[in-house]
Amino acid sequence: MTDTKNADFDPPKQGWTVRHTDAEEFAQAARVFGQSLLFPEDVDGLLARMRPLHDEVGYERALIAVDEAEGEVIGTANHFPFDMTMPSGRVPVAGVTGVGVWPTHRRRGVLSSLMRRQLADVHAAGVRYAALWASEGSIYERFGYGNACTELDTTLNRPYGALRADAPRDPGLRVVLREPERVRTDLETVHEAVCAVQVGQFRRTKPWWDRALFDGPSRRGDKGPLVAAVVGNADGPLGYALYRVKAQWEDDGAQGEAHVQEITATTPAAWAALFDHLFSRDLVAKVFFPFLPADCPLHHLLPDRGRAVARHFPSLWVRLVDLAGALSERPYAAPFAGVVAVTDRHAPWNAGRWRIKADTDGARVELTDDAPDLSLDVSHLGAAYLGQTTVTGFQRAGLITEHTPGTVARLDRALHRIDAPFCGVIF
Repeated sequence: MTDTKNADFDPPKQGWTVRHTDAEEFAQAARVFGQSLLFPEDVDGLLARMRPLHDEVGYERALIAVDEAEGEVIGTANHFPFDMTMPSGRVPVAGVTGVGVWPTHRRRGVLSSLMRRQLADVHAAGVRYAALWASEGSIYERFGYGNACTELDTTLNRPYGALRADAPRDPGLRVVLREPERVRTDLETVHEAVCAVQVGQFRRTKPWWDRALFDGPSRRGDKGPLVAAVVGNADGPLGYALYRVKAQWEDDGAQGEAHVQEITATTPAAWAALFDHLFSRDLVAKVFFPFLPADCPLHHLLPDRGRAVARHFPSLWVRLVDLAGALSERPYAAPFAGVVAVTDRHAPWNAGRWRIKADTDGARVELTDDAPDLSLDVSHLGAAYLGQTTVTGFQRAGLITEHTPGTVARLDRALHRIDAPFCGVIF
């Protein structure tokens, strides 16, 4: 019998190298990313989706893990350079994306190598924050990310969509329905105004608007074309809703649907006008809002808010890459003084005991040898940084240690914000 051997089935080698890639190799990275996240597109489809964004920002931020024995790409991690609104205002943020490991090379440390290298690169570039949407939250908490934002997925049946009688309505406002490209300038104007003040939003460049308004078959599915309802007055646009409709008929008549991709406005009356428009569409029996901020006006404008079926879901995860810098530049709702002991496995420059003296205009953050008032992980501070998630929740779960009674409550008061963070775009 002839002794044959197929190298494809040799025991896997354990060695790999993490390095930056370029446009020529990016197809291999896209292949890994698509397979790891179960995307339906082939490599060409993934490249078509991502290439316009990279054409603007370049490929130098993309990392790959390469199997040393086989020479194949087995892991990938990427990030976009965002100007994102944080509690301190608009600042550079690394928008982490494109993270994946080839299915046969999981659980070997490939992802850990990629994430450590990415954090080191972001830190070396002087960027203090990273943010992402997690496919599985348990993965990224290990790397110091905390879930800092929850958003609402809301569905409302038409009989319950009539707004309260005292909802703010301005007869000077007009709603127009157009193809999105016809009113793109209006959309950009409104989004820029909202983005400048809403924590969690990032400034959209041309490629990001191209992606938001893309209306190919893969985005439509079984729905109609994307349309834009824009509300405004003589002074200009004040809000918009991007949505698709789906025709549907049952034995008892029309059961059409409106699927709202995004909706935002700069005034209460503009919000009300957009909701009135959506809930009054003929033949539409149900309206879906997959992305709404937790403090969206909709639920306050309904006579019976319980009729809106709402589900909170985790959206933006935040990572403090430069802990001292991030805590220093953030404004605080109340004074705070204390020593916080922070663990950080993957960014050792953040680990240590930090003396924090904070007030409404920022904080002084310094390393100290003094005994800590509170011990926690960097992921807990990332989760609380946007002001929506409380540190108290981690304390009640037994995940952090309070050495000085009252420290957690004082820190929560200092970090709190009255407005809910919101991103609304999976990147």
